Amino acid sequence: MKKVYITDFIGDALEPERKVLQGLAEVVALQAKGEEDLSGQIEDADALMVYHFLTLGRETIEGLKKCQVIVRPGVGYDMVDIQAARDAGIPVCNVPDYGTEEVADSALAMAMSLMRGVHFLNSRLRRGQGEWSVGQVTPLQRLRGRVFGIIGLGRIGTAAALRAKAHGMEVVFYDPYVADGKDKALGLRRVDRLEELLSQAHVISLHCPLTDETWMMLGLEEIARMKKGAYLVNTARGGVVDPQAVVEALQSGQLAGAGIDVLEQEPPDENDALIQAWRDPQHPAHDRLILNPHAAFYCEQGEEEFRRKGAEEVKRALLGQSLRNVVN
Repeated sequence: MKKVYITDFIGDALEPERKVLQGLAEVVALQAKGEEDLSGQIEDADALMVYHFLTLGRETIEGLKKCQVIVRPGVGYDMVDIQAARDAGIPVCNVPDYGTEEVADSALAMAMSLMRGVHFLNSRLRRGQGEWSVGQVTPLQRLRGRVFGIIGLGRIGTAAALRAKAHGMEVVFYDPYVADGKDKALGLRRVDRLEELLSQAHVISLHCPLTDETWMMLGLEEIARMKKGAYLVNTARGGVVDPQAVVEALQSGQLAGAGIDVLEQEPPDENDALIQAWRDPQHPAHDRLILNPHAAFYCEQGEEEFRRKGAEEVKRALLGQSLRNVVN
């Protein structure tokens, strides 16, 4: 019987995975919190399924004796050293279509809660701050006609664009890797430079992968180029936005609000500047920052989907069949 290890995040009865791999492989959930927890437990793996609580580096990958595939049951795969896996002859696969609707819905929910003053008023009134009046949050602008800027027009970015467009917003995107014509097909406006997007958008929503190119792509300098009083939403990867820059921009009023679903370190350090500002009732971020624990991807139907599709990719590898979503 072959062995499949789920490294982290999943720790229940593993019904979706076992249903797919029944009779082919034993599935074990390790519930590791860090890469160091994997030592001595995965060297005999025929396949690994890796989530987002840990990284999988070269040393760990080189210790795999007979692994036929590493599957990331999600979209992003920056936590796996894909070059090390390639050098070891191990394909790395993801599940690129899961969570498209959920993440797009979450991005729009965050943006609209910020732009309509819902979060701000709820946060202040709950703790008895200010008058019971919309005056606390005025002036508010109508969504229709606002410019919704998207960085990264992949599957999720496209889904977010269509949702923003349905609310009457003008959607502008920056993505140098999208083929010409997609903007016309979707009725969107394209810009060729990030600076153009930053200067035009009333809200910016990030939907790009974490790469060397996108690492900390929005810092103090970039946020300063945004419209004063704009909003920032990140449901992509924590490493694409400088959290300290977000804190400072909320403090100065350069950003009127921010919605952050992903952080570079999860869970974050209690002393992290962003966390401290978010929890401090005296800091502007307290009422203007929505912070979620990497939850935008989740719904009951979506979880069943990414687990099943991840297991199906494992099954194809173990049976020697063609793989669908190799990223290395």
